[in-house]
Amino acid sequence: GCFVAVYAVIGARLVQYGIADIEAGQSYSSVDRIMAARPDLVDRNGAVLASDIRVASLFGEPRRVIDPDEAVESLSSVLPNVDYKEWHRKLSSGAGFVWLRREITPKQQAEIMALGIPGMGVRTETRRFYPGGPTAAHILGIVNIDNAGISGIEKFIDDQGVGALQDLGLDTAEALPPVALSIDNGVQHIVRDELVQAMERYSAIAAGCVVLNAKTGEVIAMSSVPDYDPNTPFHAADKDRLNRMSAGTYEMGSTFKAFTTAMALDSDKVN
Repeated sequence: GCFVAVYAVIGARLVQYGIADIEAGQSYSSVDRIMAARPDLVDRNGAVLASDIRVASLFGEPRRVIDPDEAVESLSSVLPNVDYKEWHRKLSSGAGFVWLRREITPKQQAEIMALGIPGMGVRTETRRFYPGGPTAAHILGIVNIDNAGISGIEKFIDDQGVGALQDLGLDTAEALPPVALSIDNGVQHIVRDELVQAMERYSAIAAGCVVLNAKTGEVIAMSSVPDYDPNTPFHAADKDRLNRMSAGTYEMGSTFKAFTTAMALDSDKVN
């Protein structure tokens, strides 16, 4: 009797969800990760450092594609650098869904739709955009193609719960409250600009700087060059692009002289 009751309840709920209208059904369904929102990152003055934008991505439904060769040939007239062999393999696979090109321009989207190729479609995704480019790259970090944080503050946010919600399918496409950082974007820009000029002037391998509020310990600016543009982070994993201010290891050397001098002054042996 208990087993019958349990399965009867499960069956009733399945029927309820099955006949629910679309608007009601949305309250039960999880949000696709590629559409999930990430909170904006802002500096101490409210200037936006990272935000979400909507972009279109091209997908194919191989089961509906009539002629893979013709489809690939037509798409190559609109999109650059088409991998004919790979795309033909995907569109001939008989799968229900395959990605072809992530993040296409509105013009490319319109031209592809005008081709009228059966089995081709465009889906809206969420992409992370960094207005300052490389200005605060090492601090902000980057996200992967599925909009999940993999370094910097972006990864820290995911580790605080956003990533867990995404994994459970409980995230939302609605805007989240912004996350305010201690850095000042104006100071950060000046610091990076000075480091780039200094590295060129002295033919240095790298340069770095941290600006702290001495009273609170807040990081007002932190930069390490060479760096990368988080909007196109192709070189982010290169060996020379690490954040030397947080990941570098240094022999303290002459910095200890400040301690011995302070001890001498404190002992009143010297003035």
